[in-house]
Amino acid sequence: MEILKVSHLSKIYGKGDTQIKAIDDVSFSVAKGEFVAIVGASGSGKSTLLHILGGVDKPTSGQVLVDGTDIFSLDQTQMAIFRRRQIGLIYQFYNLIPILNMEENITLPLLLDGRKLDETRLNEIVATLGLTDRIKHLPNQLSGGQQQRVSIGRALINNPALMLADEPTGNLDSVNAKEIIALLKLSNQRYRQTLILVTHDRDIALQADRIITFGDGHIVRDEAVRA
Repeated sequence: MEILKVSHLSKIYGKGDTQIKAIDDVSFSVAKGEFVAIVGASGSGKSTLLHILGGVDKPTSGQVLVDGTDIFSLDQTQMAIFRRRQIGLIYQFYNLIPILNMEENITLPLLLDGRKLDETRLNEIVATLGLTDRIKHLPNQLSGGQQQRVSIGRALINNPALMLADEPTGNLDSVNAKEIIALLKLSNQRYRQTLILVTHDRDIALQADRIITFGDGHIVRDEAVRA
């Protein structure tokens, strides 16, 4: 089942001689439950692509369908609701709310949505993340690796159609980086979450089902790592 379809996507900055095509007529699709790594040199367009897929940035042209919804046909309010419910975003720099404890940060998407918390799901996610004894801690009482785990929990809490991770290990040491990738793979397998991860680390990319290589705004290669 196709969960993401990208058709003739382009993103252009500037005009005339200063025009830069960050994304240049890109098309691809992703199946439900697939783990896709997007790799490429700095400035290749991979992070721009991820921000467009997450509805954080708008394309110059083209279409993005997430679970059958054309996300750029939505107005600002509809987009905010859709993104909160259907897209889980994980960044390099955690983006946690400093005055909220770990539980409050994880459940923030539900609170913003006025939806009831499923305590069983929260407890399962927190246990999976290995943070049961940190549930009332503030972000500044957690290590970098623990804060990134909280951001994963926040992305998972709504059971989104799509999880997007932009260099999620870029701010971590090698031990924590391995643990975060293991957790992302676990969420992909246990919850059948569709995961698209931008990384410059080839070893991390090789753990995906599929690698899409970007260069100058184009897809240079799209290869299956494993069936």
